[in-house]
Amino acid sequence: MNKIKISAVSYTNTKPFIYGVEHSALLDQIDLSLDIPTDCAAKLIDGQVDIGLIPVAAIPLVPNANIVADYCIGSVGAVNSVFIFSKIPVSEIKSVKLDSHSRTSNNLAKVLLKFHFKQEVTFTTDSDVETDAIVLIGDRTFGKKESFAYAYDMGEEWMNFTGLPFVYAAWVANKTIPQSFINDFNEALSFGLSKRKALLEELPKQSNFDLDDYLMHKLDFELTDKKREALTLFLSYITKL
Repeated sequence: MNKIKISAVSYTNTKPFIYGVEHSALLDQIDLSLDIPTDCAAKLIDGQVDIGLIPVAAIPLVPNANIVADYCIGSVGAVNSVFIFSKIPVSEIKSVKLDSHSRTSNNLAKVLLKFHFKQEVTFTTDSDVETDAIVLIGDRTFGKKESFAYAYDMGEEWMNFTGLPFVYAAWVANKTIPQSFINDFNEALSFGLSKRKALLEELPKQSNFDLDDYLMHKLDFELTDKKREALTLFLSYITKL
């Protein structure tokens, strides 16, 4: 049988998933690559991989997209790694620099600024342009809150706006995957999540960030019905931008 090609994100928030997969019998059946979120999505869209842990905003762009796992990268409220960092209050923001790593977080920022905060904002991806605020995600946000006058946690703001949790990334396939593989894949992901405490001992210590709180409490990995509802709502808002 041909190996199933999988692309996953290389951030701390995916370490439990990677641990589970790498300590399962699946390792002999897959070809695993670790990428930034936008590259995960691009590989899945282009057919270079069969399954990707991709930013959910990219799901409509994936041919034959189907979610193949019971787990995701999500949060119920604040996530502490997906931010709009700003020099000024959100009510005064007029310009925002987007993050090149993730389509979802950029779209979430646009949705929140337009529909939640009711702000008319211009966006740029030009790193040389000065803006009122920036979108920043993942490990690069660790310890950064103190560097900005204002830090808006987008998981928290989405909850304030909708009353729902949020899904940042989901395991998506671009073809039909055998159910037997999906079952084993879910088992591997669940095993990895059960080993988070042990995994924390292996991760580099962060003096300015609580990794234990992040992996054990801020991140919420189960793809619940409420998260699926939130995903559908978020994708509908993107069409209105």
